[in-house]
Amino acid sequence: MRRRTLTRVALPVASFVIVLLLWQAVVVIFRVQGYIAPRPLDAIRAVSDNWSLLAPLVVQIVKETVFGFVAGALIGVFFGVAMAKVPVVQKLLYPSLVLSQAVPVIVIAFPLAAILGFGSVKPIIAIVVWIVFFPVTVSVIDGLGHVDRDLVNLARVYGASRWRTFVLIEVPATVSPLFSGLKIGATYAITGAFIGELASPEQVGSTGSSLALYVQHAESNLNSPAVYGITLLMALIGVAWFLAVVGLEVLSTPWLRRATVRRWRRRDIAAPGNDR
Repeated sequence: MRRRTLTRVALPVASFVIVLLLWQAVVVIFRVQGYIAPRPLDAIRAVSDNWSLLAPLVVQIVKETVFGFVAGALIGVFFGVAMAKVPVVQKLLYPSLVLSQAVPVIVIAFPLAAILGFGSVKPIIAIVVWIVFFPVTVSVIDGLGHVDRDLVNLARVYGASRWRTFVLIEVPATVSPLFSGLKIGATYAITGAFIGELASPEQVGSTGSSLALYVQHAESNLNSPAVYGITLLMALIGVAWFLAVVGLEVLSTPWLRRATVRRWRRRDIAAPGNDR
């Protein structure tokens, strides 16, 4: 078990190191100028040397990402269940949802900022919600649409109510597809928050600034190490959030990795009265 855990940790770390080495090799071999592409250590140093200034901006964008992700996931689950259970609602709303995702996020970012108010976190969170809720909605619809109908019919024959059938059969069957949608949303959530900060440049915060404004200022001053460093930092935040969702999936779906019931659950199942 420990060896498997170490392998799961070591492989992503090794992949990250390989990317940095390839980056370093390209810069050195092709003699790329520093203002075009700095060396990895220069980019990392640009972040570490200014961490006291960047830390509150990073905390700020992480909060925006988390709030938007949670709200988008809840909205996606609601729409997914509603559309899967009521075919009329699905036929009515599904085309509009697909059309909404065909519009580039950067295009709707500025109208959302104007409607919800510049200098507020509302448009930023709304953009993250916009990005997250669609893959979650589609995953829930597909999950509920592929539940084993024979198992549902068997439960009905034994007198299970619609609600009990939904909770005990349909929900567990939808958990895996749901997490597929959540993982897709997790990889793009940080990007949505960054785009939202670009669209709402006068964001109100404890620092009066944002990570997007910091990058814009670095670009205007040809500070390539800072731009590349922030890009690398955002990538790490996105990966960390993705891994957090994967960890939640592991905790929520133990039956995918364990073929037998845990000992404490066996006692509950074997207890008198649980056969009803």
